[in-house]
Amino acid sequence: MASLSTPISQNQRLPPTKLSDHDDGSCIFSHFSQKVLFSGHGLQLPLRKTRIVRSSNQAQPFVVDSSTQTTDVPLLSCLEAIERMRSNRANQTSKQRYLAMYSSIFGGITTDPAAMVIPMDDHMVHRGHGVFDTAAIMDGHLYELDQHLDRIIKSASMAKIKLPYHRQSLRRILVQTVSASKCRKGSLRYWLSAGVGDFQLSPSGCHQSAFYAIVIQDESPFVSKGVKAVTSSIPIKPPQFATMKSVNYLPNVLSKMEAEENDAYVAIWLDGDGFIAEGPNMNVAFVTKEKELLMPQFDKILSGCTAKRVLTLAEALVGEGKLLRAIRQGNVTVEEGKKAEEMMLIGSGVLVRSVVQWDEQVIGNGNEGPVTQALLDLILEDMKSGPPTVRVPVPY
Repeated sequence: MASLSTPISQNQRLPPTKLSDHDDGSCIFSHFSQKVLFSGHGLQLPLRKTRIVRSSNQAQPFVVDSSTQTTDVPLLSCLEAIERMRSNRANQTSKQRYLAMYSSIFGGITTDPAAMVIPMDDHMVHRGHGVFDTAAIMDGHLYELDQHLDRIIKSASMAKIKLPYHRQSLRRILVQTVSASKCRKGSLRYWLSAGVGDFQLSPSGCHQSAFYAIVIQDESPFVSKGVKAVTSSIPIKPPQFATMKSVNYLPNVLSKMEAEENDAYVAIWLDGDGFIAEGPNMNVAFVTKEKELLMPQFDKILSGCTAKRVLTLAEALVGEGKLLRAIRQGNVTVEEGKKAEEMMLIGSGVLVRSVVQWDEQVIGNGNEGPVTQALLDLILEDMKSGPPTVRVPVPY
């Protein structure tokens, strides 16, 4: 069953739904010849008669009006449903534009946002059985495509999702999707799911794993200003799931919401032993008073592609001996973090961004640090003119 269903006959109707009063305070709900008994227990509920009809001419989306006794629910054909999705998209205001999408379900690329859909019975949708990754698009090149592709394949293996195609085919699809989008600066996000088939818990009924990709152009201005962080009260995912980039992001979402509710940009997770772990969708690093770049190790958290690239680029700063003297990964205590000269967030979305306050503790002098700025400059330069190992040209 897909989101885009088979067109419905012009004459097809759904049977009416009837509500009947009974003296014993209960009512019988009749629908499709099935009866369910509801006990009122003295509650005074308004009665309503609902008619389900087909309306080809209804321009406005269906809205429930509690003041009326009759509600019309349009029965739409496939084409009508698509037109409504297209109209809904047109009325949305967002700084993100979706320029192209690939789906293995329909085996091709579309540039119509109304057709960028995923079947409801895909196990990634209703069971969260899927993994994803993202690669940046800069000046017509995909940045660290192979590194991100290797990570999603590793995540898929951890999630027991078989690849629908060989790695080279996945790579070629991703490059062609960006090419079709004509996007020269944005991001490419892609998913591997257990596939479509049913609404069961096990994916044993899925016919084949699925692959999706979408090109996003974000018109939000890039901001490098320092931000505030808080300590997250949302439990961090256990290492088995934290090291896998899956679509199970509810803890991450709640952590981000917690930060916003406290007028902060991000909430920092601690691991089960109380050491600093990561943010909801970025890594974290520090610069100590001894000019050492310190980052939590990746054994319990996601191995960030951008974070690993920053560690490599930071070696140039160590070689100069001015801003940095050493680089180290290991356990980082909260005390060490809050006493650091600099604190930074690192990820494909933020790149490298200063944290100037954590909880009530001001970090360093409360300003964006020189090492953070130097690493941001290095990653931006790497995205624009780095080696072929990190920049894949897109043939437009």
